[in-house]
Amino acid sequence: MLTPMTLCGRLVCLEPMTIDHVNAICDAASENRSTYSFTYVPNGVEDTKRYIEIALSDFSRGRALPYVVRHLETDLIVGTTRFLDLEVFSWPPPWPPGVASGPSPTNLNPPTVAEIGSTWYAASFQRTGVNTECKLLMLAHAFDSWNTVRVTLKTDARNTRSRTAIQRLGATFEGVRRAHAPASDGGIRDTAYFSILAEEWPTVRTNLEERLKKGLEKG
Repeated sequence: MLTPMTLCGRLVCLEPMTIDHVNAICDAASENRSTYSFTYVPNGVEDTKRYIEIALSDFSRGRALPYVVRHLETDLIVGTTRFLDLEVFSWPPPWPPGVASGPSPTNLNPPTVAEIGSTWYAASFQRTGVNTECKLLMLAHAFDSWNTVRVTLKTDARNTRSRTAIQRLGATFEGVRRAHAPASDGGIRDTAYFSILAEEWPTVRTNLEERLKKGLEKG
């Protein structure tokens, strides 16, 4: 499996998630929960334990790298995020098609493609520079360290706030996958897909750096 690394910026550090983070994650999730209408966020200690155990199981299978978000000024855990759906492509592709499995979960090799998701923040840290720096740190790791060719971001199609935030990052909207997955409210959701490609990363990075700089100057 990939070695988890701590990613640090000026506002936050992304630390590899462990079971020792149960209480801190639970505390962060206990703030105003009305902001989590379209996002699954654990509620209570037992639910948080299960949340972490599932994330760590995905990590052990090479499918995810889960992080907690530590706010440096307060030293508080203020949310979680992760890399997921990590896949390594092999070349040349198998022939004839369908004989081999194609893309596979990453093991020791950096992922060719990745997704950033399962992201949420305590209510008091939403609409701050925290998300901007988290995305900057993670995208830089994906594109600059792993040489990933594509990063996916997706959200419940009804979540206009999240869709706007993703587009503000500089991601390209790809479309909506209908009846895609269970929704956090118990129904079945349509999912809005976005992506950033390696050749788009320099422009996206400049945009994020400028937004973060403006936010820090205001603060």
